[in-house]
Amino acid sequence: MEIISYIFLVIGGIFFFLGGLGILRMPDTFNRIQAGTKATTLGAFSLMIGIAFAHPSWTFKLIVIIVFIAISNPIGSSVIARATYKAKNIPTNLVKDDLADRGETHDNN
Repeated sequence: MEIISYIFLVIGGIFFFLGGLGILRMPDTFNRIQAGTKATTLGAFSLMIGIAFAHPSWTFKLIVIIVFIAISNPIGSSVIARATYKAKNIPTNLVKDDLADRGETHDNN
């Protein structure tokens, strides 16, 4: 069980590292949000699973934390994306603007 725990902890650390690297390397805010959110979510899940294998008595608490992360990360990233859109920080290579099709345009000030 200890080896499995270490494996998941290393996988979680790798995902966190790749998420940080993605945030540094991506060209615009929307790509950075995706890289950061997906990688840190998988990294946190892997770390929690690794801790659950190391300390089985903490499993229920870790499941509650995983559920909270699974709910809060998408909400947080969509709020950041909408704020970026409203602040007219739109990438120049945007192919299709779905919010403009619904009548929600960014501020033109």
